[in-house]
Amino acid sequence: MVEITPLPQAPQIVLGVINCQGKVIPALNVRRRFRLPEREPGLGDQLIIARAAGRVVALVADTVSDVVTPPSEVMDAADTILPRMEYVEGVVKFADGMIFIHDLDTFLSLEDEQALDAALEDNA
Repeated sequence: MVEITPLPQAPQIVLGVINCQGKVIPALNVRRRFRLPEREPGLGDQLIIARAAGRVVALVADTVSDVVTPPSEVMDAADTILPRMEYVEGVVKFADGMIFIHDLDTFLSLEDEQALDAALEDNA
């Protein structure tokens, strides 16, 4: 975890911005997006740098235990499990559990994207 600088007028899902190798990257609150109990990011939390909707973002995660690339044939479409699952593209089943594959291109709504762009411009 690094220091997250608050970004005034950003969408609620945005905790703020971080400096990653000289680039300003928005840090997104995954807990808020999935309606999980809120908590302040801690020093032991992880940041997952990813590309979402054409922009680089940092996803705040409590822990990261592994990085896997499952074969596409073991992924079930999300709507086969529960229709209209927001932000979830598919589910991969393992012997000891399952992993939800999130669609980062839909993670930020169009309104979130526009508000984030405006907040970044206003605070440049």
